[in-house]
Amino acid sequence: MATANDATLTPPAPGLFGIPQTPGVRNIILAVGAAMTIAVMVGVWMWSQAPDYRVLFSNFNDRDGGAIVASLQQLNIPYKYSEGGSAILVPADQVHDVRLKLAAQGLPKGGNVGFELMENQKLGISQFLEQVNFQRALEGELARSIQAVSAVQTARVHLAIPKASVFIREQQKPTASVLLNLYPSRVLDQQQVSAILHLVASSIPELSAKNVTIVDQNGNLLSDPSKQAANNNLDPSQLKYVQEFQQSVVKKVESIISPIVGLQNVRAEASADIDFSRSEQAAESYRPNSPPETSSIRSQQTSESYGKSAAASGVPGALSNQPPAPATAPITGAANTATTANANGGASGLSQKDSTVNFEVDKTIRYTQQAMGGLKRLSVAVVVNYKTEVDKSGKTITRPLTEIEKTQITDLAREAMGFSKERGDTLNVVNSPFAAPEKVQAEDIPLWKQADVLQTVKEVGKYVVGGLLLMYLFFGYLKPTLNKLTGKDAASIKKEKERLRKEEEEEERKRVEEEEAAIVNLNHAAETHHKHQHSSYETNMDMAKQLASSDPKIVANVIKSWVSNE
Repeated sequence: MATANDATLTPPAPGLFGIPQTPGVRNIILAVGAAMTIAVMVGVWMWSQAPDYRVLFSNFNDRDGGAIVASLQQLNIPYKYSEGGSAILVPADQVHDVRLKLAAQGLPKGGNVGFELMENQKLGISQFLEQVNFQRALEGELARSIQAVSAVQTARVHLAIPKASVFIREQQKPTASVLLNLYPSRVLDQQQVSAILHLVASSIPELSAKNVTIVDQNGNLLSDPSKQAANNNLDPSQLKYVQEFQQSVVKKVESIISPIVGLQNVRAEASADIDFSRSEQAAESYRPNSPPETSSIRSQQTSESYGKSAAASGVPGALSNQPPAPATAPITGAANTATTANANGGASGLSQKDSTVNFEVDKTIRYTQQAMGGLKRLSVAVVVNYKTEVDKSGKTITRPLTEIEKTQITDLAREAMGFSKERGDTLNVVNSPFAAPEKVQAEDIPLWKQADVLQTVKEVGKYVVGGLLLMYLFFGYLKPTLNKLTGKDAASIKKEKERLRKEEEEEERKRVEEEEAAIVNLNHAAETHHKHQHSSYETNMDMAKQLASSDPKIVANVIKSWVSNE
């Protein structure tokens, strides 16, 4: 048979993981559970208090990333990396402040090294490395200048500068290549491309604009010389001049008509044909020869000679017996005179006289140069809305313009545009009712889709969820565990409540018994008063006063019972 001592030596039942459920082990397990619950509560609180992180910088190189992180550590600003490490995140309420502080330090630099590279030259560096560093610095400075254009996000510049040669035949011109990374949905017009082209060409000695190539991130050649604005071979500056001229004409026409019909009741468009050709003309004309007496002498020359000749000799014959030829005078004004003397065959004399006179010839030279940008033809179209009036009944009506009003508007438009019939300008004024603008109703975005509401709900929800989790962990796990550790488990609490309830019932029973006994005593005293009428009134009054002062509650219950009996 098992005795009482044998029952006391029975080992406790195994608990979780085969560990005996002794009071010490149980307390250790409860303490570990309480610690884990507190750790979870602390984690939930830290999660609810953690700030929202936003992107500070992204797509940066390693050099800029290291410099940014070092600056954040010096400023004691918390940061973390995004998934993959492609972006640096900081608290949302400090993003703009941190960006301004880093911008004051020149961060991020975008990977372009400028002339600050020349500040770190090492002693004894070779001429080749010095030239390479200078070229790198020049490329970096050009890239920074190009990135100042609003549509350009990043830029890279490659320079090919040939080595200088003393031989002219071996000299080569430098070339440059520019790679542009534009912002999303941004493009460069031809004028901006031309500006970048000339910026690079002007920064390198002997580099012409035609030797500069510009390419965007999609591989599109932006500096193609065959690309001309429009189909009339206008360059960007000429096209801009045409557009500005047309807008100026439209503004003049609308500004002169709008006071009559209203600002929203007139529309105008202009088309200008501008001649950008440059023409030069040179003419040289001669007047007919004037009479000699009215002409101006430029130069005059006269010469005269005289000499003797021997007598005739030779074999007689037909050739020697020919008569002398008649005398003639040259056109240039030279005169030759020959005389012979001594008819008897003696010695003869010869005389010659020359005269040359040059006169001025009339000459006219005209040189004409026509400036480019002359207006060849101008066409303007104007649309005027119907006139709005209020009739006698106070109702608003619209009516077309009368012929007189339309003529006035046409005359004003002619004067404003500078109409020229010889030039072939045209003007067309049309009176027509304007179509009412369509009322575009803004799409009502549901409240739960609005970004501000979502952000607010997110922030509030984080605190609400954190608070609910903390309350659940505290009242569901931590408090019961602490009660078990301190002996205040559910059974103990139930026993304590039962004991308190019994004590209250016992006190209430004693109080009722005392009241009943007092009522009996008081009734007995009253009966005694009636039986012993010979007792004095003062004695009874003293007894009642004494009873009321000693236990007023009993007296009140007695009086209440008397009233209820009556």
